[in-house]
Order: sequence, then structure tokens, then C-alpha cells
Amino acid sequence: MANHAYSLARKTFVSHVCNRALNVMQSYAESRPAIILGIETSCDDTGCGIVNTAGEILGEAIHSQHLTHLKYGGIIPKIASDIHRQNITDVCETALRAANLRLKDIDAVAATIKPGLFLSLAVGNAFGQYLSRVGDKPYIPIDHMEAHALTVRMVEAVDFPYLVLLVSGGHSILGIVENVDRFYTLGTTLDNPPGEVLDKIARRLKLVNMPEFSQMSGGQALEAAASKATDPTKFVFQNIMTQQRDCQFSFAGVYNQCLRHINKQETQFGVDGSAVIPDVYDLCAAVQTVVIKHICHKTQTAMEFVSNLDLFPKEKQTLVVSGGVACNNFLAKALEVVCSEKGFRFVRTPPQLCNDNGVMIAWNGAERWMANAGVLRDRDAIEAVTVQKKAAFGEDWVGRVQDANIKCKLVSLKGI
Repeated sequence: MANHAYSLARKTFVSHVCNRALNVMQSYAESRPAIILGIETSCDDTGCGIVNTAGEILGEAIHSQHLTHLKYGGIIPKIASDIHRQNITDVCETALRAANLRLKDIDAVAATIKPGLFLSLAVGNAFGQYLSRVGDKPYIPIDHMEAHALTVRMVEAVDFPYLVLLVSGGHSILGIVENVDRFYTLGTTLDNPPGEVLDKIARRLKLVNMPEFSQMSGGQALEAAASKATDPTKFVFQNIMTQQRDCQFSFAGVYNQCLRHINKQETQFGVDGSAVIPDVYDLCAAVQTVVIKHICHKTQTAMEFVSNLDLFPKEKQTLVVSGGVACNNFLAKALEVVCSEKGFRFVRTPPQLCNDNGVMIAWNGAERWMANAGVLRDRDAIEAVTVQKKAAFGEDWVGRVQDANIKCKLVSLKGI
């Protein structure tokens, strides 16, 4: 009887200790920030970022293909996907080492699945599914543009809802971010995105042949060249779509106007081969000015749409700008002026997070983890995830903006 009582007491004690330990472990798991690994391969950069839900960057790594594609004058999709495949394992292992973590320490894997280059996206999605499978981790499919729109919340307090301007080599979008899982498009590009046009102009101007710009992307080179202009008004460009009362962008006309200026100077001064036109700095400044005025005009229209419909609290009207072109400092200054005039707070995503990177994908995964939105745990559902070359940025409100028929006088940008 005594032995039985002792045995029962011992079992009760052990059970109590085990339950207490389990509760402590569960409490720790719930209280500690979740850790998300993010994979980015939407275009030509292989990125991996590791962040937690407290907004801390634990580790990151990136392999850039910039110099490879610079030789070809543009991104070759097959070459880009091959380079992603060659480097993605090393990039993710480097990020894990930087974070001093192993796959078992990760709570979920996130990867870009749309929009972007199909072959490049496929590499990242397949590797993300592989990590999810071998590590038995939840999987979070990420929209690249939504990630750009949310990244700033990792480093700065920005409350929902807010206006967002996404400008890059692949996109130009004005939209509303209502929450982590709900977005509205107010306007997008009708033809070529701004980064693509600036890159094409830089190539046509042969800026890569000038040693000081030879290692820069087209947009970077054009901005640097514009800063050296002595007469920014030397070349005349027609303003873009000033009569259209909407938030739609168009940049193809800038390229065509620029070609005419280049051809005229090459003929006038006998410029051929690898030589550069004499007034290259002034032309770059003129191009930059007309592009930025167009972006500011459409952004101002979006602000007035939001204000007229009382979509945001008046004291919390915010514009967030992100994407590769958002790194342009002249654009940032111009948008700051517009925001100041229209009563909006201006927030620019830090330049190091504006270009494509794994950190922004990991953070979007972290936001979705905290909101329990789009986190896949079923293995069949995870393996069924596929990539999309194109994807809408949430719900289409372009027609609503056009119906509002907003007429706005562009805020003066003189003196910036």
C-alpha cells in the first residue's frame, strides 16, 4: 500500500512538473517574437532576409546580378533564373549564419510568388517550398508589391490606412494600404514604368561609357549626371497627361521626346560610336524633372481623392514611397514639398530597403504571421502554390478616381 501510494505520488509529481514545463515552453513560444525567413527572386537579385515580429533584422544576404546584365543592356530572364538557381542555397545559408540560426529555429518561410519574371519567381518559390518541407515549417506566399508597400512599418510607426506610391523598374502604382491583407489601386502605368524608361534613356545616352557612371544602374547614373547640369532648362519636354483627371501614369512619351533630343545633338555635333553628346548632363536634368513632375502631379491627385472622400483621419494622412526609383533624392524632395502643402506626412522607405531584398519579404511574412493572414500550414496547399508573372495590387479603384473627376493645380516645385 505504501509503495502504491509512493508510486502514485511520484507519478502525480512528475506529471505536474511535465505540465508546468510544457506551460512554460508554450508561454515562451507565444511571448517571444516569431522568426520569419524571406526569399526574394522576382527579378535579378537573389535575396534572403531573416526578421522577427518585433521588427529586428536578424540576418540577411543578397547576390546581385547587376554587373552581369549591364553587359547585355538589360535583364535576360533565362540567365537571371540560372544565376538565382546557382546562388540561392548559398545566399540563404549566409543569412542564417549571419543570424546565428538554423532552419529549426525559424517559425515560417516566406517567398515572393508574384509579380515578376516568371522563371526567376519559380526558383524562389521552389526553394521556399523545399525549406518548408524539410523543416516542416508553415509557408507564406508573398506579393512583391505588397511587401514594398509594408516594409516601412518595420522601421517606422506608420498606422493603417495610408497612401502608398510604388515606383521602380517594373512598376508605378498609387494605392491605399488598408491593412496587411487589403489594398486598393488608384492608378498604375499605362505603358512603361519609370525605372525602365530611365534605364533605357541612360543606355541610349551611353552613360555606361563614362567612367564615373560605369558601375551604376541606369537610374542611378541619370540622377548623378543630372546633378552636374549647368542649365537644366536647356531642353524642353512637354508635361505628361496634365489634362487627365486620374492617377494613371505614362512614361513612354518621355523616352520618345528624349530620343529626338539625342538624335538632334548627335547630328549637330557629329557624335557617333561610344561618344557621348556634349550636353548630356543638362538633358539628364530635363528628363529627371519631367518624370518627377508627372509623378508628383498624379500623387497630388491621389491625395485630393483621399481627402475629398475622408478616407483617412485628417490628423493621420500619410504618404509612403517605396521601390527602386524612390531612392532618387530629387524625387523625395519634390514629394516632401507636395506632402507639406497638402497636409500629408511624408515617409520614405530607407533606401537600403527600397530595392529588392529578402528583408522586405520576411517582414511581409511577419506581418501576415501576426495577422494570421495567408499563412499556409497544410502540406498539399503549400505544394500547390504557383507563381504569377502579373498580379493586381489589391482592388481596382482606378474607375472611382476617374469618376471623381479631380482637377488639381500642381504644387510649385521651384527651388528644390
